[in-house]
Parts: sequence; structure tokens; C-alpha cells
Amino acid sequence: MEGESNKTQRRLIAVGDRSIYALEVLGLLLITVATVIAAGQEVAKMVQARDVTLGDLLLLFIYLEVLTMVGIYLRSGALPVRMPLYIAIVALARHLILDMKSMGEWALIATAGAVLILAIAVLALRYGHAHFPYGRSEDGKDLREG
Repeated sequence: MEGESNKTQRRLIAVGDRSIYALEVLGLLLITVATVIAAGQEVAKMVQARDVTLGDLLLLFIYLEVLTMVGIYLRSGALPVRMPLYIAIVALARHLILDMKSMGEWALIATAGAVLILAIAVLALRYGHAHFPYGRSEDGKDLREG
């Protein structure tokens, strides 16, 4: 009786794992489609205006970073923490470039400080990965995989 209960439990866990994976892939597909549409709309605006600004290029770079992040997640099953930090740095730089004239001194200082904090976080993560790498368990499994 107990053996059948364990089989049922394992089946339910397997179905749950497959369902969660399917939802992850669906979510990543939606993010990819939305990002490609947004990038296409931005390019269409640039073509219509016959003008490309630094803000436009940074926005396209953000879209590219999002697509890269989705690709890395699909290939490895893990999301590098640095990717969202890079995207945040570029987004804040774009915000500074576009709104600098209308921002007060404290808003400028706060935004620049946020960029600095994010850059320090990236450095700390890179230092940690270089000096304290993930190891392998006794059975050879990568410890990042849980």
C-alpha cells in the first residue's frame, strides 16, 4: 500500500514539474514576443521620424538585453543575477540622458547614486563568483542546480 502511495506522489510531483516548466516556457515566450513587438514599434518610430537618438539606441539595447536574458534562461535553466542589474543600469542611464534637464539636483544625485550602487553590486557578484565559485557535490552534481 505504501509503495503505491509513493508512486502516486512521484507521479504528482512529475506532473507538477512539467506543468511549472510549461508555464515558464509560456511566460518566456510571451516576454520574447512582447519584447520583439516593442523593439519593432521603436524602430518604426525612428524610421517615421527619420531620427535616431541616443535614448532610442539605449532603449533598443535594453530590449536586446531582455532577449539575451530570456535566451540564457532557456538554455541554462538559471537566471544570472547580473543580467537584470545590467538592464537596470542601462535604464537608469537612459533616464538620466533623457530627463537630465528637467531633473533637480537631488534627483540627479539619487539616480547617479543608484547607478553606482548597481555597479558595485555587479562587481561584488563577479568577485564572489571568481573567488567563491560553486562547487560540485560528492555525486558530481553542480550545486547551483539544487
